[in-house]
Amino acid sequence: MRIVQLANLYSPVSGGLRTAVDMLGRGYAAAGHERALVVPGREHGRHNGAAGTIVTVPGPSVAPGYRLVLDPRPVLRALARLRPDVVEVSDKATLTVAARWARRHGVRSVLLSHERLDAILAPRVPGGFPLRPLTDRWNGGLVRAFDAIVATSAFAAAEFGRVGARDLHLVPLGVDLDTFRPLPGPAPCRGEVRLTHLGRLSREKRPGLAVAAAIELHRRGVPVRLDLVGDGPQAAGLRAAAARAGLRARFHGHVPDRAAVARLLAEADVALAACPVESFGLAALEALACGTPVVAADRGAAPELLVPGAGVAVPPVPERFADGVQEVLSWPRERRRAAARARAERYPWDATVAGMLEVLTAGRGALRTGR
Repeated sequence: MRIVQLANLYSPVSGGLRTAVDMLGRGYAAAGHERALVVPGREHGRHNGAAGTIVTVPGPSVAPGYRLVLDPRPVLRALARLRPDVVEVSDKATLTVAARWARRHGVRSVLLSHERLDAILAPRVPGGFPLRPLTDRWNGGLVRAFDAIVATSAFAAAEFGRVGARDLHLVPLGVDLDTFRPLPGPAPCRGEVRLTHLGRLSREKRPGLAVAAAIELHRRGVPVRLDLVGDGPQAAGLRAAAARAGLRARFHGHVPDRAAVARLLAEADVALAACPVESFGLAALEALACGTPVVAADRGAAPELLVPGAGVAVPPVPERFADGVQEVLSWPRERRRAAARARAERYPWDATVAGMLEVLTAGRGALRTGR
């Protein structure tokens, strides 16, 4: 089978979306399928790699490190040349025209949803704005255009269930259990609590909540250090806030080396998953795989990853996040780390690839539950 993946905002700094697209693509190739990926770039380009063909089409920069296809015609021409059996689209905007192209050419089309529209747009519109009817209308159009919709969590699936999607599948993402793993040997002796936040330092990810929670713990007399892994427009303001409060905080910026990210997660006592609109929570899952329990916002998809002993979900306010950290630290260290790792082991990437391949090759079906 020839699978063509389409993705917008795909770049070295695009975090979970790039990880998911890449890991799925490698899995498709390993399973014996032909795989190609079409993404925005500075200019037209094409090269072949171990996991298939990578095609770039022109897309302007919309944020540092991020590009978006505004003119979909080069994408449609690329599809005509690649002649796919199935098209997997990781975008709800300009690339959705691929569904109409696929229908005209007798090709199956699948939308892989990486975000929930009403959740990410809510903070950006004024109160009283009729957001739900508008997002329902848009999602209804996507349901009619695509042969199948894939959501990665029950939270993400809800917006499509609301508009009566009939071919809706739930396929949780996975984690690289070899790269993201607990550190060997006994726990190091240190006189501070290590917290970590992995994610883009932008408004929707709520990194300020992680900083404020660490400041609250510092105020309570807890010796704490916070490692922030990621970059974004809020970095400067967060640095200033940490400095004013006397918080020990290290801003690592974007860390391209996944092994280095894994080590930072594994060295932490608790990971903070502050974003309340995550459609899956890959950063939280990577922390769990490293044996690091998670304190997550009690809304969005991240709570679906947690089980007793592996972390807690709390309201997204600094005081409650600080309470959550102290609760997790009260649990026996080895027990909480074992529970975190055991939970992550239920999400190997090969299960995600198998679930996606079932959708890519299937006919109509009902929503299926995850792990």
